Amino acid sequence: MTVKESYNIAGLPTTWGMPTHRDYVPAEDAVQVSRLKAAGAVLLGKTNVPFMLRDIQSFNEIYGTTNNPWDHGRTPGGSSGGSAAALASGFGALSIGSDIGGSLRTPAHFCGIYAHKPTYGLVASRGHVPPPAPALPSDRDLAVVGPMARTARDLTLLLEVMAGPDPLTLGVAFDLTLPAARHERLCDFRVLVLDEHPLIPTGSAVRTAVNRVADALVVAGARVERHSPLLPDLTEAATLYTQLLLSNLAASYPADRYEQLRTHAAGLNADDQGLDAARLRGGVFSHRDWIEANNRRELHRHGWRQLFTEFDAVACPITPTPAFPHDHNPQPEERRIDIDGVAYPFGDQLVWAGLATMPGLPSTAIPAGRSPEGLPVGVQLIGPVFEDRTPLRLAELLEQTIGGFQAPK
Repeated sequence: MTVKESYNIAGLPTTWGMPTHRDYVPAEDAVQVSRLKAAGAVLLGKTNVPFMLRDIQSFNEIYGTTNNPWDHGRTPGGSSGGSAAALASGFGALSIGSDIGGSLRTPAHFCGIYAHKPTYGLVASRGHVPPPAPALPSDRDLAVVGPMARTARDLTLLLEVMAGPDPLTLGVAFDLTLPAARHERLCDFRVLVLDEHPLIPTGSAVRTAVNRVADALVVAGARVERHSPLLPDLTEAATLYTQLLLSNLAASYPADRYEQLRTHAAGLNADDQGLDAARLRGGVFSHRDWIEANNRRELHRHGWRQLFTEFDAVACPITPTPAFPHDHNPQPEERRIDIDGVAYPFGDQLVWAGLATMPGLPSTAIPAGRSPEGLPVGVQLIGPVFEDRTPLRLAELLEQTIGGFQAPK
């Protein structure tokens, strides 16, 4: 198997794509690397990432650009794009990545493989840290590490190796016991299917893939609904996610860049509630602002708990489109994403990834079809908190029904 470059492996460089740290070599394995080795994994090497993991593509000045195996003119996604491309190309059966903005799920979607974003806090992340920071046991808000594979069953196997608290902290007192999947037969699942978001359209290829999953569920006898009053508000969820994400990312910005953010945020119209405004406001959150946003997140979490009394999983897009052409514009705010011929802000495509990330829910990305151009298209299955085995089992059953990974020719 392979390992995302951002994990510390003793004796190998960990750069996070930053040229200033191209020669940084950690002396100790990340906790997940230790667990893999203890389980008998053979580590073939490390896989490429974007600069500081801050892109949904995978390129940097040290290792260059990783291409999508299905179309070399397109991205494999990011920030775990190197791992997804390696899996699709046959470099091992498994890999591990990380996810704060869809970084496990988007590469899986773009490359036609499987990935699982675990429940927040389920998988220890010590040693997944930018150089030269010390590998201390801490949980970064929103961020998780998780497994990637070419089959749903292997995904489940790898999560069993990775899951569990850090032995230096919670592991001193707690043992992990994940609940069994809610159901073992497809016909017993209750699934809410979503293919529309109020803030960005869903491209036709992705909509077709979501509907393919929905149709397979219906044919199998599962209960499928398209709407529910229990679903937390998608616009507020996307806004909260955007604010919390940028609050997280901007904490490490250089002082001059942070002051620019403060100036731009101060100039916003109070009536501007768009995602661009949310990014600016979130980037300069005070601690008071963050606490208020976190309190609203708790209300969303409770809303999801109520929804999962009526449903077992939510099936929805990962991004609005299949893999897009490489775009290395150094100003991300100037990039655009083409959705069926219409351009939209590049960052807005993260709203679907944020649906599971903001409340800390588990989400399994599965291959669900091909676009008219032959590109893979994935769908995510969001499950109840700490019931990771439920979306994983649903992924296994759907793999048997609609098919799974296919290697690019």
